[in-house]
Amino acid sequence: MGPRKFRTTRLKTIRAVAIDVDGVLSDGGLWWGPHGEEWKRFSFADIMGISLARRAGLILALISGENSPLVDRYAEKMHIKHVVKGCRDKATALRDFASAAGVSLSEICFMGDDVNDLPAMKISGFCAAPANAAAVVLEQADFVAKARGGNGAVRELVDALLAARHLDPREVFARD
Repeated sequence: MGPRKFRTTRLKTIRAVAIDVDGVLSDGGLWWGPHGEEWKRFSFADIMGISLARRAGLILALISGENSPLVDRYAEKMHIKHVVKGCRDKATALRDFASAAGVSLSEICFMGDDVNDLPAMKISGFCAAPANAAAVVLEQADFVAKARGGNGAVRELVDALLAARHLDPREVFARD
């Protein structure tokens, strides 16, 4: 079926972006060290995308099904204040984020990759997915990145959000 068609004017109304972590910001892989350490891989393209989104004034949230300290570390590095970990009900988490951020659900883009993300995707004003998301998620998504999760998919979404506002990423990057 593929992604739904949308007008870029819908992107202009987005004031906040909530992102799943595993499979969207990371490539979905997990490495365990010999002493139980947990490692995840993140893309610098996505890190720059998050930085650009923040500098453009978008409110950001991480909503993760995993209860990993790496989510906290990522959020701290990227100055993301709204973080929910170990989440089994992402729709409720998205509603709570909307309330805390002072935005309506219609002003939030949610990016997810698997069936546990669908409830949040369905209530958000705009939803996105990386190229390698589950088929049912790809069918629901308004925007499907060409990149796979953990390999620049978030950056593609942010670039689309900036383009809809006629913002040059170079100028946005120069902001504090």
